[in-house]
Amino acid sequence: MTSSPRSTRTRKDPAERRAEILKTAARLALEQGLERVTMQLVAEELGVRPGLISHYFATVDTLLCEAFARAVTHERDALLPRADGELPATRRLGRFLHRIGDKDFDNLGRLWLNARHLARYRPNLRRVVAEQEAVMRGTLTALIEEGVRAGEFTTDDPMGACLVILVVIDGLDSYVNDDAPFTHPALDSLVFTMAERELGLPSGALRGP
Repeated sequence: MTSSPRSTRTRKDPAERRAEILKTAARLALEQGLERVTMQLVAEELGVRPGLISHYFATVDTLLCEAFARAVTHERDALLPRADGELPATRRLGRFLHRIGDKDFDNLGRLWLNARHLARYRPNLRRVVAEQEAVMRGTLTALIEEGVRAGEFTTDDPMGACLVILVVIDGLDSYVNDDAPFTHPALDSLVFTMAERELGLPSGALRGP
C-alpha cells in the first residue's frame, strides 16, 4: 500500500504572518488609499484566504488603523533616517525638507489627506492619526532643539517653529491629488523660506545638497 505524500507547505510563525499582513496592508494604503484596503484584497495579494486575515485582525477598522501607523512610521524613518544622525541639525533638516517635497513621497501626502478625511467618521483612526501627528511633532521638535543647543538655530519656541513647518508641508500636500499639479514660483521654495525664517537662518541655508 502506497501512502499519500505529505504536503510540504509550512505554517508561518504567527508573528511573522501578522507582520506580513500588516506590511502588505500598509503598502496598499500608500499605493491605493485606505478605503481600498479590505481583508479580501490583502488576502489576494498574499495568496491566502480572507479568513486568515480576520484571524489576525478581527475587524477591518483594526487593520486600517495599524496599516496607517505602520506606513507613516516607515515613511518617517525614510525621511529622517538614523544614518543622518551624526550630521549637523541644519543638514538633517535640509535633507528632510528636500525629501518631503520629492515625488517619491507623494503617496505619503495622499495617505495623510486620506486618513484625516476618514478620521472624521472613524474614531479609532482619528485616535491613531492624532498619535502619529504627535510623534512627528516630537521628532521634528527634538531636531530643532538639537540645532538650538548646537548654536545652529535661533528660536525661543522650537515647538512653534515645528508647527509652522508642518503646516506649510500639509498645505503644499493639499495639491498632491491634482491631475495637473498646481505650481507657482512662490510655492517652489516656500517650506525652505518659512523654515529658515523661523529658525533664524540666512536665505538658502537649508537648500544645499
